[in-house]
Amino acid sequence: MSNFLESLRAAITAIYAHKLRSVLTTLGIIIGVMSVIAVVSLLEGFGNALSANFKGMGANTVFVTSYVSRKDQQEGKTSKITTDDLLAIQHEVPGISRITPVLILAFFSGQIQYQGQTTYSLIAGTTYTHAQNTEFYPVEGRYLTPSDDAAHRRVVVIGKTVQKDLNLGDRPEGKFIQMMGQWFKVIGVLKELGSIVGFDQDARVYIPYGTAHSLVGGATNPDIQVDMDINDVKDLQETQARISAVLRRQHHLKQGQDDDFKIQTAAQLADSINQIFNAASVILGGIVSIALLVGGIGIMNIMLVSVTERTREIGILKSLGARRSDILLQFLIEAMALSLLGGLIGLALGYGIGLLVVKLVPAFEGAYVPVWAVMLSLGFSISIGVIFGIAPAAKAAALDPIDALRYE
Repeated sequence: MSNFLESLRAAITAIYAHKLRSVLTTLGIIIGVMSVIAVVSLLEGFGNALSANFKGMGANTVFVTSYVSRKDQQEGKTSKITTDDLLAIQHEVPGISRITPVLILAFFSGQIQYQGQTTYSLIAGTTYTHAQNTEFYPVEGRYLTPSDDAAHRRVVVIGKTVQKDLNLGDRPEGKFIQMMGQWFKVIGVLKELGSIVGFDQDARVYIPYGTAHSLVGGATNPDIQVDMDINDVKDLQETQARISAVLRRQHHLKQGQDDDFKIQTAAQLADSINQIFNAASVILGGIVSIALLVGGIGIMNIMLVSVTERTREIGILKSLGARRSDILLQFLIEAMALSLLGGLIGLALGYGIGLLVVKLVPAFEGAYVPVWAVMLSLGFSISIGVIFGIAPAAKAAALDPIDALRYE
């Protein structure tokens, strides 16, 4: 133990004696760890924010959307979830407490105008149950009602961004805005949700589903999304299977044909997003880890130079009784200390960059550094020190004390 402590003291003294060289030596390690931590922290922040968004909808929420594989798209095949599909699910699948159609008329590109002011927003048609399914409740005015839908009224519930961009004031209810070539009366303002992954969740407006359907033409069957809540979470898989059977019959799919729709729960969507971001973290982390290898080569080169510079010192130590293992340990600890120092500096800088990006770019909800990323980065840094420090340490330990003392 005393040999280890003495070797550690000698290594720290050597690093401190050449401060600038030590920092330059660890630059590759610093850049590598900084890049890994910055990338992982931002991706993890993304994933956590998205997962929290979906998990807030409840474990019993189910989404049904159309789906066409890339191969089928190349063959010109299309798919739709229609109002007929919605009615079939509603009438034939038991255990559903709320079912809500969502008809997207414009995806964050719908032009909305008011007294010379223009903004662009998501425009969607839905029913009164949408607020209950998604918890997008209004904080001012009211939400859509069944009578709005039945009468195809030109009324609209808007997000906070739309309210601000159009300068509608603190009480926008009763004012008329223009979109889709029609005038709509504002009846409510949704609660503020903020941005997530670059999408402003408050840049959205909802109109009655019947009104939206009439705008695209009553004779057409537009593609819709169906959101629903299942009464009992225990029956979730069984209910999903029944929905799938109904949709396969509706779409005339034969046995062996792939589904042209997707049925997903909020939890499944959150898990899928987590898997994507975790995979991206590993891949990008592996790419930027190449800088750590470059840093390791730099450490080995400098340590070899250090061995040459300290040849006489090694000769003196050996003449005073230092064993080969003592010299090996001293230089190996010095290489590991340099790597660990670079890893700690890179860790702090990487997390700092993540926090800075969060402040400057609203799309990032938060920088989060998982424990595995910290342990992996520091562990990899120490491993680099061991791997690339062995050769210089072995060279120093192998020096003949007589030749070392004669070295000029």
